[in-house]
Amino acid sequence: MRKSLRLVLIVLAATLFASAIAQNQPIRIGAAVYGLQAEYMQLWTTALQRHPAVVSGQVQLTVFDGRYDASVQQAQFETMVTQRFDGIIFVPIDIEAGAAAVAVAAAAGIPVVGSNTRVNSDQLASYIGSNDVVGGYQQAVGVFEMLGGKGNIVILEGPLGQSAQIERREGNLKALEEYPDINLLVMQPANWSRAEALARMENWLTTYPGQIDGVVGQNDEMALGAIEAMKAAGIDVTTIPTSGIDGVTDAMLAVLAGEHDISILQDARGQAEGALDILLARIIGPSYEPLGQLWTRYPDMEWAGGQLDVYNVPWTPITPENVEALLAEREELTTR
Repeated sequence: MRKSLRLVLIVLAATLFASAIAQNQPIRIGAAVYGLQAEYMQLWTTALQRHPAVVSGQVQLTVFDGRYDASVQQAQFETMVTQRFDGIIFVPIDIEAGAAAVAVAAAAGIPVVGSNTRVNSDQLASYIGSNDVVGGYQQAVGVFEMLGGKGNIVILEGPLGQSAQIERREGNLKALEEYPDINLLVMQPANWSRAEALARMENWLTTYPGQIDGVVGQNDEMALGAIEAMKAAGIDVTTIPTSGIDGVTDAMLAVLAGEHDISILQDARGQAEGALDILLARIIGPSYEPLGQLWTRYPDMEWAGGQLDVYNVPWTPITPENVEALLAEREELTTR
Protein backbone atom coordinates (compact mmCIF):
# COMPACT_ATOMS: atom_id res chain seq x y z
CA MET A 1 0.00 0.00 0.00
CA ARG A 2 2.80 2.39 0.92
CA LYS A 3 4.63 1.70 -2.37
CA SER A 4 1.45 2.35 -4.33
CA LEU A 5 0.91 5.67 -2.56
CA ARG A 6 4.49 6.68 -3.25
CA LEU A 7 4.05 5.87 -6.95
CA VAL A 8 0.90 7.99 -7.09
CA LEU A 9 2.73 10.90 -5.45
CA ILE A 10 5.65 10.62 -7.87
CA VAL A 11 3.36 10.56 -10.90
CA LEU A 12 1.37 13.50 -9.51
CA ALA A 13 4.53 15.54 -8.92
CA ALA A 14 5.80 14.82 -12.43
CA THR A 15 2.43 15.76 -13.94
CA LEU A 16 2.26 19.02 -12.00
CA PHE A 17 5.79 19.95 -13.02
CA ALA A 18 5.20 19.18 -16.69
CA SER A 19 2.09 21.33 -16.54
CA ALA A 20 4.03 24.20 -14.96
CA ILE A 21 6.70 24.04 -17.67
CA ALA A 22 4.07 23.96 -20.39
CA GLN A 23 2.46 27.10 -18.96
CA ASN A 24 5.85 28.84 -18.53
CA GLN A 25 5.39 29.01 -14.79
CA PRO A 26 8.53 29.50 -12.67
CA ILE A 27 10.21 26.44 -11.23
CA ARG A 28 9.75 26.49 -7.46
CA ILE A 29 12.96 25.67 -5.61
CA GLY A 30 13.47 25.57 -1.86
CA ALA A 31 16.89 25.99 -0.27
CA ALA A 32 17.00 24.47 3.23
CA VAL A 33 20.17 25.73 4.93
CA TYR A 34 21.32 24.84 8.42
CA GLY A 35 21.51 28.46 9.63
CA LEU A 36 22.03 32.03 8.48
CA GLN A 37 23.82 33.65 11.43
CA ALA A 38 27.39 33.33 10.13
CA GLU A 39 28.83 35.02 7.06
CA TYR A 40 29.61 31.88 5.06
CA MET A 41 26.01 30.73 4.66
CA GLN A 42 24.96 34.32 4.04
CA LEU A 43 27.43 34.41 1.13
CA TRP A 44 26.17 31.04 -0.11
CA THR A 45 22.57 32.27 0.01
CA THR A 46 23.36 35.55 -1.72
CA ALA A 47 25.13 33.68 -4.51
CA LEU A 48 22.11 31.41 -4.94
CA GLN A 49 19.75 34.38 -5.09
CA ARG A 50 21.95 35.92 -7.82
CA HIS A 51 22.01 32.82 -10.00
CA PRO A 52 20.91 33.85 -13.52
CA ALA A 53 17.92 31.48 -13.44
CA VAL A 54 16.65 33.15 -10.26
CA VAL A 55 17.33 36.68 -11.49
CA SER A 56 15.53 35.98 -14.78
CA GLY A 57 12.46 34.62 -13.00
CA GLN A 58 12.86 31.11 -14.42
CA VAL A 59 13.27 29.93 -10.83
CA GLN A 60 11.18 31.07 -7.87
CA LEU A 61 13.51 30.59 -4.90
CA THR A 62 12.56 30.30 -1.23
CA VAL A 63 15.32 30.10 1.40
CA PHE A 64 14.54 28.33 4.68
CA ASP A 65 16.66 29.12 7.76
CA GLY A 66 17.15 25.85 9.66
CA ARG A 67 18.26 27.71 12.82
CA TYR A 68 20.92 25.04 13.46
CA ASP A 69 18.25 22.51 14.39
CA ALA A 70 17.62 19.21 12.56
CA SER A 71 13.98 19.11 13.68
CA VAL A 72 13.38 22.56 12.18
CA GLN A 73 14.85 21.38 8.88
CA GLN A 74 12.64 18.29 8.96
CA ALA A 75 9.53 20.46 9.38
CA GLN A 76 10.67 22.68 6.52
CA PHE A 77 10.97 19.69 4.20
CA GLU A 78 7.46 18.62 5.14
CA THR A 79 6.24 22.13 4.30
CA MET A 80 7.96 22.06 0.90
CA VAL A 81 6.42 18.68 0.11
CA THR A 82 2.97 19.88 1.14
CA GLN A 83 3.37 23.01 -1.00
CA ARG A 84 4.62 20.90 -3.94
CA PHE A 85 7.99 22.48 -4.56
CA ASP A 86 9.69 21.25 -7.73
CA GLY A 87 13.12 20.69 -6.15
CA ILE A 88 15.15 21.23 -2.98
CA ILE A 89 18.74 22.22 -2.24
CA PHE A 90 19.79 20.91 1.17
CA VAL A 91 22.57 22.13 3.47
CA PRO A 92 22.01 19.91 6.54
CA ILE A 93 23.01 20.59 10.12
CA ASP A 94 23.29 16.88 10.97
CA ILE A 95 24.78 14.19 8.74
CA GLU A 96 22.47 11.48 10.12
CA ALA A 97 19.25 13.28 11.08
CA GLY A 98 19.05 14.96 7.68
CA ALA A 99 18.42 11.60 5.99
CA ALA A 100 14.83 11.54 7.26
CA ALA A 101 14.16 14.90 5.61
CA VAL A 102 15.56 13.67 2.29
CA ALA A 103 13.35 10.59 2.53
CA VAL A 104 10.23 12.75 2.88
CA ALA A 105 11.06 14.60 -0.33
CA ALA A 106 12.06 11.44 -2.19
CA ALA A 107 8.77 9.77 -1.29
CA ALA A 108 6.98 12.69 -2.94
CA GLY A 109 9.17 12.50 -6.04
CA ILE A 110 10.94 15.82 -5.34
CA PRO A 111 14.63 15.76 -6.26
CA VAL A 112 17.09 16.91 -3.58
CA VAL A 113 20.62 18.13 -4.27
CA GLY A 114 22.96 18.42 -1.30
CA SER A 115 25.42 21.28 -1.02
CA ASN A 116 28.25 22.28 1.34
CA THR A 117 27.54 19.74 4.11
CA ARG A 118 26.76 16.07 3.63
CA VAL A 119 23.92 13.80 4.64
CA ASN A 120 24.05 10.02 4.86
CA SER A 121 21.34 9.27 2.32
CA ASP A 122 21.35 7.32 -0.93
CA GLN A 123 18.25 9.23 -2.02
CA LEU A 124 20.05 12.47 -2.89
CA ALA A 125 19.99 13.29 -6.60
CA SER A 126 23.54 14.63 -6.29
CA TYR A 127 25.93 16.48 -3.97
CA ILE A 128 28.25 19.44 -4.56
CA GLY A 129 30.74 20.73 -2.03
CA SER A 130 34.43 20.75 -1.22
CA ASN A 131 36.34 17.77 0.19
CA ASP A 132 36.49 18.56 3.91
CA VAL A 133 38.98 15.79 4.69
CA VAL A 134 41.41 17.44 2.27
CA GLY A 135 40.64 20.88 3.72
CA GLY A 136 41.18 19.73 7.30
CA TYR A 137 44.45 18.07 6.34
CA GLN A 138 45.75 21.13 4.48
CA GLN A 139 44.95 23.57 7.26
CA ALA A 140 46.61 21.41 9.92
CA VAL A 141 49.73 20.77 7.87
CA GLY A 142 50.05 24.50 7.28
CA VAL A 143 50.26 25.18 11.02
CA PHE A 144 52.54 22.21 11.67
CA GLU A 145 54.97 23.35 8.99
CA MET A 146 55.05 26.86 10.44
CA LEU A 147 56.00 25.29 13.77
CA GLY A 148 58.82 23.34 12.15
CA GLY A 149 56.99 20.09 12.86
CA LYS A 150 57.25 20.44 16.64
CA GLY A 151 55.03 22.00 19.32
CA ASN A 152 51.69 22.01 21.13
CA ILE A 153 48.45 22.78 19.32
CA VAL A 154 44.75 23.14 20.09
CA ILE A 155 41.85 22.40 17.74
CA LEU A 156 38.50 24.22 17.68
CA GLU A 157 35.79 22.00 16.19
CA GLY A 158 32.49 22.68 14.49
CA PRO A 159 29.14 21.35 15.79
CA LEU A 160 29.53 17.66 16.58
CA GLY A 161 27.67 15.49 14.08
CA GLN A 162 27.85 17.83 11.10
CA SER A 163 29.73 16.42 8.16
CA ALA A 164 32.21 19.31 7.93
CA GLN A 165 33.19 18.78 11.58
CA ILE A 166 33.52 15.02 11.12
CA GLU A 167 35.54 15.22 7.92
CA ARG A 168 37.75 18.18 8.88
CA ARG A 169 38.58 16.36 12.11
CA GLU A 170 39.54 13.34 10.04
CA GLY A 171 41.88 15.54 8.02
CA ASN A 172 43.29 17.17 11.17
CA LEU A 173 44.00 13.78 12.75
CA LYS A 174 45.55 12.42 9.56
CA ALA A 175 48.01 15.32 9.66
CA LEU A 176 48.74 14.66 13.33
CA GLU A 177 49.65 11.07 12.51
CA GLU A 178 52.25 12.33 10.06
CA TYR A 179 53.81 14.81 12.52
CA PRO A 180 54.72 12.79 15.63
CA ASP A 181 56.37 15.78 17.35
CA ILE A 182 53.16 17.82 17.25
CA ASN A 183 51.25 17.37 20.51
CA LEU A 184 47.48 17.91 20.63
CA LEU A 185 46.67 19.57 23.97
CA VAL A 186 42.89 19.70 23.53
CA MET A 187 40.19 19.49 20.84
CA GLN A 188 36.70 20.80 21.63
CA PRO A 189 33.74 22.26 19.71
CA ALA A 190 32.97 25.95 19.38
CA ASN A 191 30.14 25.37 16.89
CA TRP A 192 31.45 27.55 14.03
CA SER A 193 31.00 30.55 16.37
CA ARG A 194 33.54 33.34 16.82
CA ALA A 195 32.12 34.21 20.25
CA GLU A 196 32.20 30.61 21.48
CA ALA A 197 35.74 30.17 20.18
CA LEU A 198 36.87 33.34 21.96
CA ALA A 199 35.50 32.01 25.25
CA ARG A 200 36.99 28.56 24.64
CA MET A 201 40.42 30.03 23.83
CA GLU A 202 40.34 32.27 26.89
CA ASN A 203 39.82 29.17 29.02
CA TRP A 204 42.62 27.27 27.28
CA LEU A 205 45.07 30.15 27.73
CA THR A 206 44.39 29.86 31.46
CA THR A 207 44.50 26.07 31.53
CA TYR A 208 47.68 25.81 29.41
CA PRO A 209 49.59 29.01 30.23
CA GLY A 210 52.45 29.59 27.83
CA GLN A 211 52.04 26.12 26.30
CA ILE A 212 49.95 26.75 23.18
CA ASP A 213 52.13 27.06 20.08
CA GLY A 214 49.50 26.83 17.34
CA VAL A 215 45.75 26.94 16.74
CA VAL A 216 43.71 24.96 14.22
CA GLY A 217 40.17 26.33 13.82
CA GLN A 218 37.97 24.12 11.66
CA ASN A 219 36.47 27.31 10.27
CA ASP A 220 37.65 30.91 10.06
CA GLU A 221 35.07 32.28 12.48
CA MET A 222 36.52 30.13 15.26
CA ALA A 223 40.11 30.94 14.27
CA LEU A 224 39.24 34.64 14.45
CA GLY A 225 37.73 34.14 17.90
CA ALA A 226 40.96 32.51 19.05
CA ILE A 227 42.96 35.43 17.66
CA GLU A 228 40.75 37.89 19.56
CA ALA A 229 41.32 35.94 22.80
CA MET A 230 45.09 35.99 22.30
CA LYS A 231 45.07 39.72 21.63
CA ALA A 232 43.03 40.33 24.78
CA ALA A 233 45.58 38.30 26.74
CA GLY A 234 48.40 40.49 25.42
CA ILE A 235 49.86 37.79 23.19
CA ASP A 236 51.58 38.74 19.94
CA VAL A 237 49.41 36.78 17.51
CA THR A 238 52.20 36.66 14.94
CA THR A 239 54.04 34.27 17.28
CA ILE A 240 51.26 31.65 17.36
CA PRO A 241 50.22 30.39 13.90
CA THR A 242 46.49 29.98 13.28
CA SER A 243 44.54 28.33 10.50
CA GLY A 244 40.92 28.34 9.42
CA ILE A 245 38.67 27.34 6.55
CA ASP A 246 36.03 29.19 4.48
CA GLY A 247 37.71 32.47 3.58
CA VAL A 248 35.17 34.77 5.25
CA THR A 249 35.85 38.47 4.72
CA ASP A 250 37.34 39.16 8.16
CA ALA A 251 39.69 36.19 7.70
CA MET A 252 40.93 37.60 4.41
CA LEU A 253 41.49 40.99 6.06
CA ALA A 254 43.37 39.27 8.89
CA VAL A 255 45.57 37.48 6.35
CA LEU A 256 46.22 40.83 4.68
CA ALA A 257 47.17 42.33 8.06
CA GLY A 258 49.51 39.43 8.87
CA GLU A 259 47.44 38.34 11.88
CA HIS A 260 45.92 35.15 10.43
CA ASP A 261 48.35 32.75 8.85
CA ILE A 262 46.29 30.19 6.93
CA SER A 263 42.81 30.44 5.49
CA ILE A 264 41.46 28.20 2.75
CA LEU A 265 38.69 29.56 0.57
CA GLN A 266 35.61 27.38 0.31
CA ASP A 267 33.85 28.75 -2.74
CA ALA A 268 30.34 29.58 -1.49
CA ARG A 269 29.36 31.03 -4.85
CA GLY A 270 30.56 27.98 -6.74
CA GLN A 271 28.79 25.54 -4.42
CA ALA A 272 25.49 27.45 -4.46
CA GLU A 273 25.39 28.12 -8.19
CA GLY A 274 26.49 24.58 -8.96
CA ALA A 275 23.78 23.12 -6.73
CA LEU A 276 21.05 24.98 -8.58
CA ASP A 277 22.49 24.09 -11.98
CA ILE A 278 22.59 20.40 -11.05
CA LEU A 279 19.06 20.49 -9.65
CA LEU A 280 17.70 22.23 -12.75
CA ALA A 281 19.37 19.61 -14.94
CA ARG A 282 17.58 16.91 -12.94
CA ILE A 283 14.25 18.73 -13.29
CA ILE A 284 14.43 20.03 -16.88
CA GLY A 285 16.50 17.25 -18.41
CA PRO A 286 19.51 17.01 -20.74
CA SER A 287 18.58 20.17 -22.65
CA TYR A 288 19.55 22.32 -19.65
CA GLU A 289 22.84 24.23 -20.01
CA PRO A 290 24.52 25.31 -16.75
CA LEU A 291 24.62 29.04 -16.01
CA GLY A 292 26.94 29.18 -12.99
CA GLN A 293 30.41 30.69 -13.33
CA LEU A 294 32.14 27.76 -11.61
CA TRP A 295 32.10 25.57 -14.71
CA THR A 296 34.47 28.01 -16.43
CA ARG A 297 36.34 29.05 -13.29
CA TYR A 298 37.32 25.44 -12.61
CA PRO A 299 37.93 23.91 -16.05
CA ASP A 300 38.86 20.55 -14.51
CA MET A 301 35.33 20.20 -13.07
CA GLU A 302 33.27 17.99 -15.35
CA TRP A 303 29.64 19.05 -15.91
CA ALA A 304 28.53 15.65 -17.25
CA GLY A 305 25.01 16.93 -17.78
CA GLY A 306 24.53 17.44 -14.04
CA GLN A 307 24.26 13.67 -13.61
CA LEU A 308 27.28 12.86 -11.41
CA ASP A 309 26.66 11.68 -7.86
CA VAL A 310 29.33 13.99 -6.39
CA TYR A 311 30.89 17.26 -7.54
CA ASN A 312 33.94 18.57 -5.66
CA VAL A 313 34.65 22.30 -5.86
CA PRO A 314 38.42 22.87 -5.40
CA TRP A 315 39.87 24.64 -2.37
CA THR A 316 41.80 27.90 -2.90
CA PRO A 317 44.53 28.69 -0.33
CA ILE A 318 44.43 32.39 0.62
CA THR A 319 47.88 33.94 0.55
CA PRO A 320 49.34 37.45 0.85
CA GLU A 321 49.79 37.27 -2.93
CA ASN A 322 46.15 36.54 -3.87
CA VAL A 323 44.18 37.98 -0.97
CA GLU A 324 43.55 41.41 -2.51
CA ALA A 325 42.13 39.87 -5.69
CA LEU A 326 39.91 37.57 -3.63
CA LEU A 327 38.69 40.53 -1.55
CA ALA A 328 37.73 42.32 -4.76
CA GLU A 329 35.68 39.29 -5.82
CA ARG A 330 34.06 39.21 -2.39
CA GLU A 331 33.07 42.86 -2.68
CA GLU A 332 31.40 42.09 -6.00
CA LEU A 333 29.33 39.36 -4.32
CA THR A 334 28.35 41.39 -1.24
CA THR A 335 27.38 44.65 -2.98
CA ARG A 336 24.72 45.28 -5.57
